[in-house]
Amino acid sequence: MKYPFLISIPHGGVEIPAEVAGRFALSEKEISWYCDPSTRTLFDFSRSVEATLDTGISRMVIDLNRPPLPLPPKDPDGIIKIRTVDGRPVYLPGQLPDLPLIHRLMMRWYFPYHQRIDELIDRYPVRIAFDCHSMLPYGSAEQSDAGKCRPLICLGNYGDENGRAKPGSLTTCPPEWIMHLAESFREEFCGTGEVAINTPFSGGFISNAHYWRKGIPWIQIEVNRALYERENSPISHSAVREEHVTELHRRIWQILARFWDATSAGVPTE
Repeated sequence: MKYPFLISIPHGGVEIPAEVAGRFALSEKEISWYCDPSTRTLFDFSRSVEATLDTGISRMVIDLNRPPLPLPPKDPDGIIKIRTVDGRPVYLPGQLPDLPLIHRLMMRWYFPYHQRIDELIDRYPVRIAFDCHSMLPYGSAEQSDAGKCRPLICLGNYGDENGRAKPGSLTTCPPEWIMHLAESFREEFCGTGEVAINTPFSGGFISNAHYWRKGIPWIQIEVNRALYERENSPISHSAVREEHVTELHRRIWQILARFWDATSAGVPTE
């Protein structure tokens, strides 16, 4: 039996296409550090779920979890990055991709990813989708929670801290679902760290856009990198503890499966 999940992993790639190679002010190891490379292992449940989608492209080349507009330089952390989350320049002077190159990158990587999400939802019996990420242990200089310690797990549905819709907005899944999933994470990680809802991240473009397009509930999952990395800086580079990644992968799957097993008998609606 496969669970009716779609798993999206948009930031796990580290590939740098030839047309942008040599333009970066960052080394390849630094570019990798600003991505979520371990998420392709952490959330690889392809044998157990209806649909899985990830990508080889680095988010520092093109960010699949951002809206297609605005283009640089209007949004430094948009679809094409100008600065890193801690304020470092991404590109060498005069090497920021021009509009024709941005167009090629979007046509090759961005639009196909989003089209594939819709195709998978249409083709398979998907009843819920998870957009899966990792996060740094502390908020970086360019982020709203700069310097603050982050929770162990953050779940997002564009709502408040209880998963309820904010005034004038909608959530990407029923509050009962995200509260239930948060409780499942708290039971598994009891005493080891906070499990938060919509803080510091409430969701990105993928979960919001595709909920609107297809009506399938979405939850964004953010896992703290301190759970499986010894160090965390672009200078020292992260030391991934592979055995921790393997164990965390197992535990996350158990949580998702328990959540759905307990929820699917009476699926709540908004």
